[in-house]
Amino acid sequence: MKKLEEVFETWEAVIGLEIHAELTTLNTKMFCGCKLEFGAEPNTHTCPVCLGLPGALPVPNKAAIESIVLAGLATNCDIEKHSMFYRKNYMYPDMAKNFQTTQGPVAFCMRGHLDLDVDGPAARERYRLDDLGVGESDGNITRTEDGYVAHVGITRIHMEEDAGKMVHVGGGEGRIAGATHSLVDYNRAGTPLIELVTEPDLRTPEEARLFMQKLRQIYLAIGISDCSMEEGSLRCDGNVSLRRRGAKEFGTKTELKNMNSFKNLHDGLAYEICRQAEVLEEGGVIYQETRHWDPSAKRTIVMRVKETADDYRLFPEPDLAPYDLTDAFIERVRAKLPELPDQKARRFEEAFGLSAYDARHLVEHRETSRFFEACMEAAGGEAAKLAKPVANLIINDVTAYLNAEGVALAATPLSPARAVELVRLQASDAISSKQARQVFAAVLAEDKDPEAIVEERGMKQVSDTGAIEAVVAEVIAANPDEVARYKDGNTKVIGFFVGQCMKKMRGQGNPKVINELLARRLAE
Repeated sequence: MKKLEEVFETWEAVIGLEIHAELTTLNTKMFCGCKLEFGAEPNTHTCPVCLGLPGALPVPNKAAIESIVLAGLATNCDIEKHSMFYRKNYMYPDMAKNFQTTQGPVAFCMRGHLDLDVDGPAARERYRLDDLGVGESDGNITRTEDGYVAHVGITRIHMEEDAGKMVHVGGGEGRIAGATHSLVDYNRAGTPLIELVTEPDLRTPEEARLFMQKLRQIYLAIGISDCSMEEGSLRCDGNVSLRRRGAKEFGTKTELKNMNSFKNLHDGLAYEICRQAEVLEEGGVIYQETRHWDPSAKRTIVMRVKETADDYRLFPEPDLAPYDLTDAFIERVRAKLPELPDQKARRFEEAFGLSAYDARHLVEHRETSRFFEACMEAAGGEAAKLAKPVANLIINDVTAYLNAEGVALAATPLSPARAVELVRLQASDAISSKQARQVFAAVLAEDKDPEAIVEERGMKQVSDTGAIEAVVAEVIAANPDEVARYKDGNTKVIGFFVGQCMKKMRGQGNPKVINELLARRLAE
């Protein structure tokens, strides 16, 4: 099977996403008063409505409708004032009433978009990106200095109810294949669920991953869901097809179902693109089907032949009246919009002089953006001066530590005040960058202030030029052969002199000052 970059030489991938988010911050289900609670004892939060018992009538959750309108406004959607619910009919044990209440072709939120900043390694998947100059556009992308911006359309965000949870017992990996029997928990049935459907504007697995990450940031910022992919409150279906480069017609698509991590979404799409290319190049046919991504085997597996809209026999929900949202309602929801991640990133750029790259990575996670803001408050009048080194500390060292240890920032001994103190020590040349990393590790391991650690370990750099000049003179006098090599043009030996000076000063000499004094003396 060819690699992804080889496939992209001949084929163009067309990718669209369907991203489902449970509105977990609400108290009750979509059409009844049952409590929303993840991990509760099975079938303890059910009633005649969510079990679909005869004669039970649904009552819509107003807070859920406010949440989906909030999501639409945050993703640049038009809010449709008139819409309605439909019955989507299918027979499966996870929905006891044998249909799902969902919206039809006109949803609460229509015709939105998000702009993706794609840079670094993520931008390398885009075919022949280097053919574009900065500011030039090709299709829905515009070249930037570090990568490109992709404009991704959103077809709609519609409201529906989630199904129950199936638990397959026996067999391998908890899947239905090979199971001896299956259990169903209806606690989740009827949970308010919003589904965002993109236009087929994505062209690489990285773009798909970044889109889902950005949407998660937005949903967390507006507070409508906990977006826990581990618990299933955020999940994604990826639709992908291939067409020859230059072709306009879409190929036959397959759907990757229930991607539950950003990595799985990327890897599943990448594999499926390569698989489809292999089939087509061998003269085979791609069938419209739903496939499962097996991360352990690193391949996709057929689940079922894809249903069409006709199979679901959609018709208007007779127990729910159509919705007519007023301008006053929409504006009340709009007033609840908080500062969104893109807005926060621009504020970090303007207020603290950060680069777009640094600002964007700080706002990727709420806890890092909040920590950065707390650091800037602790820095006071030095905020603008220390912003860049504080951002570097958070993006590189702090993030790496949190990922490696699997802990939350709030659970570590690193406070904003300590982070600022550590950055100040390095900025003032009291410690070197190497020492700063050692102090950072000690703060986390020993729960002590950076200043105290530096004092205890005698780590403060000597920057006094008088003391350093004496050492420099001694080292130069002791190594005449190396001095001659330097004067003959081998300037690399200055590293030898720096090492000798640092050795004599027991690692406490300021390397910057040592380099400056050595260069001056050796030039004499």
